[in-house]
Amino acid sequence: MAKVEITDTVLRDGHQSLIATRMRLEDMLPICKKLDDVGFWSLEVWGGATFDACVRFLKEDPWERLRKLRQALPNTRLQMLLRGQNLLGYRHYSDDVVQTFVKAAADNGIDVFRIFDALNDLRNLEVAIKSVKDAGKHAQGAISYTTSPIHNVDDFVKMAKAMEKMGCDSIAIKDMAGLLTPSITAELVQKLTKAVSIPLQLHSHATAGLSALCQYEAVKNGCLHIDTAISAFAEGASHPPTESMVAAFRGTEFDTELDLPLLQEIGFYFHEVRKKYHQFESEFTGLDTRVQVNQVPGGMISNLTNQLREQGELKRINEVLQEIPRVREDLGFPPLVTPTSQIVGTQAVLNVMTGERYKTITNEVKLYLQGRYGKAPGKVNQTVRKDAIGDEKAITCRPADLIDPEMDKLRKEIADLAESEEDILTYAMFPELGRDFLQQRKAGNLQPEPLEPPTDDNVDVCGLAPTEFNVTMHGETYNIKVTGSGHRFQAQRPFYLSVDGVPEEILVETLSEVATLPLSGMAAAGAPMLSSGATDSSRPRATSPGHVTTSMPGTIVEILVSEGAEVNAGDALFITEAMKMETEVQAPIAGKIKAIHIKKGDSVNPDETLIEIE
Repeated sequence: MAKVEITDTVLRDGHQSLIATRMRLEDMLPICKKLDDVGFWSLEVWGGATFDACVRFLKEDPWERLRKLRQALPNTRLQMLLRGQNLLGYRHYSDDVVQTFVKAAADNGIDVFRIFDALNDLRNLEVAIKSVKDAGKHAQGAISYTTSPIHNVDDFVKMAKAMEKMGCDSIAIKDMAGLLTPSITAELVQKLTKAVSIPLQLHSHATAGLSALCQYEAVKNGCLHIDTAISAFAEGASHPPTESMVAAFRGTEFDTELDLPLLQEIGFYFHEVRKKYHQFESEFTGLDTRVQVNQVPGGMISNLTNQLREQGELKRINEVLQEIPRVREDLGFPPLVTPTSQIVGTQAVLNVMTGERYKTITNEVKLYLQGRYGKAPGKVNQTVRKDAIGDEKAITCRPADLIDPEMDKLRKEIADLAESEEDILTYAMFPELGRDFLQQRKAGNLQPEPLEPPTDDNVDVCGLAPTEFNVTMHGETYNIKVTGSGHRFQAQRPFYLSVDGVPEEILVETLSEVATLPLSGMAAAGAPMLSSGATDSSRPRATSPGHVTTSMPGTIVEILVSEGAEVNAGDALFITEAMKMETEVQAPIAGKIKAIHIKKGDSVNPDETLIEIE
């Protein structure tokens, strides 16, 4: 009997792919008993973007989330996604950080570590794999599957053989964008089963509508372990539905032996839960065969659309999707998986929003071109390289070989706030976010971002104002009915009305607003805020070449100059963070710093003068 084993992703990749990783622990725990009773091979519950989302938006301690899930799921293996030397952040970490993180994750409840590198650079997997084995846990090496003029099946097979020699207990084909076709799946699995003796697992997103077919072909050819998601968080940019795949194999030699009625109960539960997060739904996370061209993975499209929406730029998503393959080619065809998906995606957004390709280049693109993430799979565009790093040569060694041990330094930096080794690791992953989170926890004012109220017909659409009313102006009375609105906290928000039965659309630009929601939540939702809670309109508008602005909304991470300093054109002035990537803003002209209108932590918008040079 060749029983198919299932890893369900509803508690991690399912909601990451469809609602921007926003599901809260409070909505996971009530269903854990039933999830634990199913008999899954494993449940994917941690890693990927969940760590970031917990700290950035949900204000949950990600380690506490893991401990509570471990307690609630005593009979099921818990699985996480680990980015090799990147761990869960957006840079490479020193070996001692990797070793400490893996041990802590294992101690807190992770049984299976799926380990990948965004560039398929095996050097970046070595320490993580060894650390997992040292912890006595299951190390699953993952192939980041992609297509390009320089990628082919035989190279993926060589990679799998190398990972087996490195000590991996199993191999995952990580098709993060849904690029596999049934015929290629059959070929790849056939060759892998002949080349390696350890089990294979297929992880394939459903974006192109092919993943269920690919899984069936994989199973027939010897891959007996697949990733699925409970139906309420399946399909589109997520995975094939668990219930459907269980039904597909039922009564065959591959029968999963899982309880379909129990799975359906779980599906109904999550169907109701998903309604709570309606503000994070996106029209771009459904079936879309364009992924076969733009290669945007499930988690990336969910978060990308949400980030563009919060900046009021969702209308430009198609331009961004067209630009992504061009940036990817310029960078030597990296697979689009975190962090390279974010690196390529953010640069594509900048190229579109500035109207000039590579006018602004993120720090992460510069690091990538320096070789700080590993070896680029193919040749990079030399013009882009020169624009980004000049004549600097890319490193050729394993990037982490250049990083000194960090744990002792990190312990000292966060000693005033850290209560455990896990707190230190949270700070290590995201220094600014981590410190803010730990400060808020210490002060007792952690506040998750606000959830918009339901949009049922019987519920007020904004929760704060009536949706139907009469307005009397100049002796005339009009019946106004609000029928819908754009996303909350946009600088310019459309409202859809009927005026005496005639449909109208108006555009509302908020100049001031009474904060009826927690201010920390409003800021987390993407609203540019002053310390008082009002939208910042106090900075002067840019009117001269010496008025320094940003290309897109973001947060000030660091200011590198002071008033009165002399600068040359091209000197770094400050660093912003937008869409989780940092950008160094440079002086457009030479001169003296006349005024600085920003401080660390400020939210900023394009066209505002942030620094004046005279």
